[in-house]
Amino acid sequence: MSTLLTPAELGALIDAGSVRVLDVQYTLTGEGPALYAAAHLPGAPHLDLDAVLAGAPGPGGRHPLPEPAVLEAGLRRVGVRDGDAVVVYDQETSLAAARAWWVLRWAGLTDVRVLDGGLAAWRAAGLVATSDVPDVDPGDVRVVPGSLPVREAEDAARVARDGILLDSRAAERFRGETEPIDAVAGHIPGARNAPMAEQLASDGRFRSPEELRDYFARLGVDQSGPVGTTCGSGVTAAHTALALHLAGIEATPYIGSWSHWITDPGRPVEC
Repeated sequence: MSTLLTPAELGALIDAGSVRVLDVQYTLTGEGPALYAAAHLPGAPHLDLDAVLAGAPGPGGRHPLPEPAVLEAGLRRVGVRDGDAVVVYDQETSLAAARAWWVLRWAGLTDVRVLDGGLAAWRAAGLVATSDVPDVDPGDVRVVPGSLPVREAEDAARVARDGILLDSRAAERFRGETEPIDAVAGHIPGARNAPMAEQLASDGRFRSPEELRDYFARLGVDQSGPVGTTCGSGVTAAHTALALHLAGIEATPYIGSWSHWITDPGRPVEC
């Protein structure tokens, strides 16, 4: 069973009543709720990435792991129940959907999939979107944090040295030529650049598993050693972890990523 769903496949699951769909539309400037208000899949409530799928910015980085109680309450508000099959989607590129896919599995949900291409793919398939906000009965899901491993800073440094650590940021940020968000430019020494955009087709869908395997192989990724992902704040790191998963390679994100790495001035920086 693929982690990705096409609009037709998701439509069939919705018609059968066998899936809970969550909207995770998101932008770094906080426009997710406005995007949701403008259009979303019928019956899908909105799950806010900043409020539910991440903790408050601070010493843990800009998008640290959420507090389990906050995550559990947020999932219950959107109707998630124990044992639900969940599908997440965002506006197009699966940036936020991948973060949701990873966090929900970290929290113990076992059946989480992604609508490939998000709302844009849904509409391109001729399916209906709405601005109506659904009434949702509260759920009863129980969060089990730590159901997936995470990498901390020291572990990320070890993987960069002894395995493969992929940095999902754009090449100019990775090289330290520009840094529009964080206080320090550069990357973790030994990391390799794998920009998120290169893992997607022009329509925002993921490239095929075969293309992704070839892409990651060119970066030296194989099954012989540990693989980690990093980025600016742990969102695109989850996206690259999903791309690797589609290619048949399991990777563990460094959720704090660059925004956490630079909180300790003693950690080395490479440009």
